[in-house]
Amino acid sequence: MSLNSFLLMRHEILLLAITLLLIVGEIFIPKHKKGSIVHLALFLFGIHTVVGFLAIEESSLFGGMFQTNNLIHFFKNTLNIGVLVLLLQSADWIQEKIVQKNKGTEFFILLFSSLLGMYFMISAGDFLMFYIGLELATLPVAALVAYETSKRISSEAGIKFILSAGFASGVALFGISLLYATTGSIYFNEVMEVITSNNLTILAFILFFTGLSFKISLVPFHFWTADVYEGAPISVASYLSVISKGAAAFILMILLFTVLKPLMHVWENIIYVVAIATMTIGNLFALRQKNMKRFLAYSSIAQAGFILLGLIAGTQLGAATVVYFILIYIFSNLAAFGVVQAISLKTGKENMDDYNGLYRTNPKLSLVMMLALFSLAGIPPVAGFFGKFFLFTAAASQGYYFLVFIAVVNATISLYYYLLVIRAMFIRNSDDPIPYFKNKIYMRLGLLITAIGILVLGLYSPLYDYIYELSSIFS
Repeated sequence: MSLNSFLLMRHEILLLAITLLLIVGEIFIPKHKKGSIVHLALFLFGIHTVVGFLAIEESSLFGGMFQTNNLIHFFKNTLNIGVLVLLLQSADWIQEKIVQKNKGTEFFILLFSSLLGMYFMISAGDFLMFYIGLELATLPVAALVAYETSKRISSEAGIKFILSAGFASGVALFGISLLYATTGSIYFNEVMEVITSNNLTILAFILFFTGLSFKISLVPFHFWTADVYEGAPISVASYLSVISKGAAAFILMILLFTVLKPLMHVWENIIYVVAIATMTIGNLFALRQKNMKRFLAYSSIAQAGFILLGLIAGTQLGAATVVYFILIYIFSNLAAFGVVQAISLKTGKENMDDYNGLYRTNPKLSLVMMLALFSLAGIPPVAGFFGKFFLFTAAASQGYYFLVFIAVVNATISLYYYLLVIRAMFIRNSDDPIPYFKNKIYMRLGLLITAIGILVLGLYSPLYDYIYELSSIFS
């Protein structure tokens, strides 16, 4: 492999090297110092995240199977930031609950293997590389979901996830095989030139879209989401909610805007219906939730419905708004999950009623959660408002006014159930409130980064302009 090839695959090779170093560390670090593997993993991944921001040229490898451009490079860096924050928030849990069971290194290996799969998936230049990346991104997560083997609910969640993922993967692969049958190629640039709107191609797209809809938790392929989030460790639920969902939405956007663009008259109708169903059902079910992990699960389903507003536009504006919204969503949801994880680790409490009076005992955690929920609800001036505003603008620019109206109605509904948590923290009293506690440095740093991200992304508009320029490949 030449130096140029090494630089093009910088993210993938560095992440693989980090994984191998952790395996070596597991062998040589003494048993009584296994907790240091957490510091080593954070240090190495921090370097990986920083190195990822170095400039990279647009090119392809392996005959077009692997490709990269500035937008893909930016999105990989976005995923890196999200995973780094997630690791900071999970460090205390790993040290206190996982390392003592001699499963700390394995957690990082599985997580990084899944992230490596996402790298390959979003850099794919053909459906074979895409499918390999999809499987590599999915299978390690099944083990992570069932990682707390002492809890029956975690094992149950792992079984539900792997069965659902296996079925969705098979459906998507069947769709890919039908696309190959109708076009005679699996390379994106070749399929794009010869694809036509016939019945077999439309069926292939429906099957393929169904498989990816599972990853993004779109209705009606969302049934696994709440049960898996509730049973999985909070850090894994957070990973599924932001990193896994974001990567799947990004590659779906690329495929819709390039390879499947000739079928736009077909998929825009499908996305129109799925967007309305996903926003509405996600919000209505979120109203009934008391467990915070299930609450955030249905919230994430509703947010996926909003992402579809950018996809349905099919334009450069739509692509820019999708990437910008995913970036905002990563910070917002990680902040919410981070607070839930901090409280759960110290007290074991995960229900909304347990948060009554939280502001009186833990005001800083309450403020971070308030920022996160305001951003998810789309209240100005935090970042979520601008993310949703740009999504609505992208859909309206293509004449989808009724869809935008439904989205605004759903945004209003979401505001109500997000305010339920805020009311519990700031207004309601409790005879047995969560006592004051102080988080360790990694958790505090992770929550600080998310809070800064929510505020800065809402006030720093040049970043959106930069993303819009990167999206010019879809113009």
